[in-house]
Amino acid sequence: MPFAELQVYCVERADVTGGVCLVRCVGGVARAGQVYAAGESRLWLRGIERHGRSTESFGAGHTARVRLAGAVVALLSRGQVLTRVPPDGHGPAELEAWLATGPPLTDEPHPRTLRGLAVGGMQDDLLPEATRLRWGRLAVAAAYRCAAAEGASDLVRGIELAFVRGYLLREFGPGRGGDPAAVCREALALVDLTPAEAAARARVWRELPRAEIVHLRHLKILLRWTGAARPHLVDGDPLAVALDAWSRVRPGLP
Repeated sequence: MPFAELQVYCVERADVTGGVCLVRCVGGVARAGQVYAAGESRLWLRGIERHGRSTESFGAGHTARVRLAGAVVALLSRGQVLTRVPPDGHGPAELEAWLATGPPLTDEPHPRTLRGLAVGGMQDDLLPEATRLRWGRLAVAAAYRCAAAEGASDLVRGIELAFVRGYLLREFGPGRGGDPAAVCREALALVDLTPAEAAARARVWRELPRAEIVHLRHLKILLRWTGAARPHLVDGDPLAVALDAWSRVRPGLP
């Protein structure tokens, strides 16, 4: 299935049957007749207008006024990304069954598409909590697939995982949202500097080689999401002590 994504600029009008939106194509080619996912909901692309004329398609980097069918149009927000799905949709049950087969990375949906769908579902507070948690588990699987497809380092993969796991902890708490201690252990295992070493480098970061600056930046992002576990750790716990030390250093990292 060809890939396509649309980013919403604004909803111009909407009712219970659908509406008209100004969108930008941020990937692939959008064509009339395609189906797009907005969380668990589905939207049908019924018409495209560019420069005052109807057209059948438009590609990445271009904007258009589109007519979408589906009551959820009224709930779309600026910046929201809609991802093309097959007519029968990519719901969590279909994706869970698909992932269980160990599909090749080249299969649809591609890793980044899967991540977009899963993170969108995880963050959609209009969905039941149980469904959002299922999307969160799919987002974890997508992080591993993205890392494998893109040859990402363990640290970059760790950032993706910390984002998803930190978000789930923040939204749903320990237990349903995950194990705070495990989140911390996995993230801190990827940190190859002490807080003192990182602080020393941060003071002169503009003088460092680009690769070291990027590395410090990655550590800062990783530790931001790991911090979501801190409220669930007991004071004095070695993991809590480590996070507290990094919380004092992190603001100074580039």
